[in-house]
Amino acid sequence: MKKTILIAALALCSAGASAQSRTTRTSGPGGNVLLNLGVGLSNWGVPVYGGLEAYVHPDFSLGGVISYRRYYSDWRSYRYDFSITTISAVGNYHFNRVLNIPNNWDLYLGANLGYSIAGYDRPPGAPDYDYRRVGGLAAGLQLGGRYYFSRSVGLNLEVGGGNVLSDVRFGVTFRL
Repeated sequence: MKKTILIAALALCSAGASAQSRTTRTSGPGGNVLLNLGVGLSNWGVPVYGGLEAYVHPDFSLGGVISYRRYYSDWRSYRYDFSITTISAVGNYHFNRVLNIPNNWDLYLGANLGYSIAGYDRPPGAPDYDYRRVGGLAAGLQLGGRYYFSRSVGLNLEVGGGNVLSDVRFGVTFRL
């Protein structure tokens, strides 16, 4: 399982790197590869995430995100300790050119598809928890925005829904 996660993560990163070599630069300042790092808020713990996106067209980017979250859930008078790792491919449409948005802003809407690996620790004597509802195939949508306060560093805010990634995330974006 660890090999599968590692291979998937490397594939997502290499896809972003190969996309960089054949793309045109986005309409804003900086490079056409985005490194996103941050935290979030959700009903399923506090996600920590990192991701890469590369512009494959001035209005469209593709990339990948890896997130990890841990949370506790009470079920049948027992407390379960969950952890969820999600690896997703993302695609975003950027509205800057269409809406004539200034270069230091970035507004986007996109979709994601990935896989969530869920596990849990249970207290002694507790029944098995059906964690299949939090693990497995994950697909959803996201709406986000970025504000660049320099040529290559900005803040991001994203709202997602439809899967285990349903949450609000915020962090820092670096243009590479």
